[in-house]
Amino acid sequence: MTGEDNVRYVMKQKFLSWGDDFTIQDAEGRDAFFVDGKAFSIGAKLSFQDMSGNELLFIRQKLLSRGPTYEIYRGGVQVAVVKKELFTLFHCTFMVDVPGPDDLVAEGDFLDHEYVFRRGGTPVATVSKQWLSWTDTYGVEVNDGEDDALLLASAVVVDMACHENRKGR
Repeated sequence: MTGEDNVRYVMKQKFLSWGDDFTIQDAEGRDAFFVDGKAFSIGAKLSFQDMSGNELLFIRQKLLSRGPTYEIYRGGVQVAVVKKELFTLFHCTFMVDVPGPDDLVAEGDFLDHEYVFRRGGTPVATVSKQWLSWTDTYGVEVNDGEDDALLLASAVVVDMACHENRKGR
């Protein structure tokens, strides 16, 4: 999927922080986004912000659902529901349900951060730990013209769902 117009991001979890805080950097190492975990909340709640502190997306874990389910809001309006499919043989799948016909499917090796988001079978973003070697750090490459914030937020959700027992979650 590597292309000249694609945008690469690096997601690194802060180890000593309240809640789940992530800084997302661009390929040049500049801070691009901040994900502020809401410590002491019931269920996961995250504010996905630009570096000026403006909330771009809000992520909320849906409680009492069958399997890990997270809702993503933009300006108070739900823009996606990310859900881990429970009945898949031999591999795991996440569905990213967005309004209209543009749903996404994420498939691959989630525990090792090696998976692809596809829309109608076409790759739109790739998550990979291969081109980085640090613990809890991985890259996300987003196709040009895609909703970078939504795809990065979906990757954060997949990480949370796949590592629910990490750090007391």
